[in-house]
Amino acid sequence: MQHDYTYDVSMFRDTFETRFTYLNGFLRNVSRFGARPALHDPLFGRRWTYVQLNAAADRLAHALRADGVGRNDVVMFALRNSPEFVFCYLAAHKIGAIACPINYRQSAGELALMIDDSRPKAFFYEAAFAALSEAALAHAAHPPVRAVMVTTGDENAPLPTGHVRYADYTADQPETDPPIDFDPHIYDETTRLYTSGTTARPKGVPLNNINEVLSAHDVMMHFPLGPTDRTMNMTPWFHRGGIHSGGPCPTLYAGGEVVVLRDFSPKRCLDYAERYQISFLIGVPTVIAMLARMQERSPADLSALRGIVTMGAPFEKAACEKYMELLTPNIFNGYGTTETFWNTFLRPFDLPDRTGSAGRSCTDDDVQLVAIHADGTHAEPEDTVPRDDMTPGEIIISSPAKCAFCYTNDEPLTRAKFYKGWLYTGDVGTWDEDGFITVAGRKDDMIVSAGENIYPTQIEAVLNEHPKVLESAVIGAPDALRGEIVTAYVVPADDSLTIDELKAHCARSPLLSSYKWPRAYYLVSELPHTATGKLMHYKLRAQQD
Repeated sequence: MQHDYTYDVSMFRDTFETRFTYLNGFLRNVSRFGARPALHDPLFGRRWTYVQLNAAADRLAHALRADGVGRNDVVMFALRNSPEFVFCYLAAHKIGAIACPINYRQSAGELALMIDDSRPKAFFYEAAFAALSEAALAHAAHPPVRAVMVTTGDENAPLPTGHVRYADYTADQPETDPPIDFDPHIYDETTRLYTSGTTARPKGVPLNNINEVLSAHDVMMHFPLGPTDRTMNMTPWFHRGGIHSGGPCPTLYAGGEVVVLRDFSPKRCLDYAERYQISFLIGVPTVIAMLARMQERSPADLSALRGIVTMGAPFEKAACEKYMELLTPNIFNGYGTTETFWNTFLRPFDLPDRTGSAGRSCTDDDVQLVAIHADGTHAEPEDTVPRDDMTPGEIIISSPAKCAFCYTNDEPLTRAKFYKGWLYTGDVGTWDEDGFITVAGRKDDMIVSAGENIYPTQIEAVLNEHPKVLESAVIGAPDALRGEIVTAYVVPADDSLTIDELKAHCARSPLLSSYKWPRAYYLVSELPHTATGKLMHYKLRAQQD
């Protein structure tokens, strides 16, 4: 399409499209904050300034180049939160490659599917995952040319045949920025994430330079996050809410310091938060609940904490009030997807009054609810449901700053999920006149019982308000009379909890009509979650088959 401009756009376009990259943003901080701390690994007593972090990433970038890894090649890594994760992320940017962190909690067969989907040239893994990684690489039809084992803390781990240790791989490599022998562009894919797979096989989500830069900007203005802040993720970086929500991407772009928490432990987390003066903690609601319980028993000094950021599920009001009292009054709760990052937000001034909702749209995003078609076709974006906080609709998101609007190697799924610049999430909810959205559940989680459409989230919220309940999940179980019956799986917070107490609690709730009361209850020790903390209802439904 031709446009008539009132000025000469050529220099602006050429400069913006080639220089407004994530790598340039990081290198600006190397220049202006070179001697300031950028990355801290307390577990192994390692700390890097911006200059030192850049040098470490350069060594890896040169090693990858020597292996022929370059523009549009994939660098895949199965690593816990660690300095080597950050090195892989930055080194890929430096050589025009695609950083692809993956979920190390999956099976070898699932990892092999991702390897074959992305065909990485280099694969990095932690020594603790050696057997898993070796099995995945053996099972893959397209193994990488280079497999590298990170052995920090496990230096004597046996090395699989043909693999190399990270320290040896990067030894004697230059600490100078590698040459930019490709033409950088804001549309270049820089990161590829795989969805957690709440319903099916993981999907590859490409993110480009502009997505990375503007995801960082989004965090910087919503927290806000700046050069004097220290962030610590309590959940893995390999998902969108990890790497982009206060993780390496925004913190290093803002000039702050990333503190590495390799594995979540409430006590260690509070100790780090006090000792290292953490500004922002990031984690899912289940993790924050554990943190609050530990803070009750063994309080830490959290006076440096400016906020706790969470995604994945809404808080109940009583829980939110408790966290605001015990941890920090500044709680942030976001809703979004791997494809679009977070897109609605509850800010501290919205809480606790707006608990239960997912907030309203972020600064640069459009989020709305459209009619649900019985035949499964997309409603038009303008076919919105009333803002009456009652009428259910499908949540759709338009986030051009943070989304590439497609999947990797899956054109049919791209057509099914993206339409006219919107992501059709498959989540169902309601919205009110102020644009606050309440998520009811996924379309495919909907329970149809005796002709009534029932969404699990509302029932789970009521169950979770019981003082003896730690967590709950609600699904529909087959029933000859009703079609499905509402079935609740409950993790007790107190071993004295009984099913009769749960029945009475639901019957007393003014938020539940009688047809929504669970007809069957199961007390269980744990529930299945994705790495981002979302309940996997489909795994519970599989137990009913």
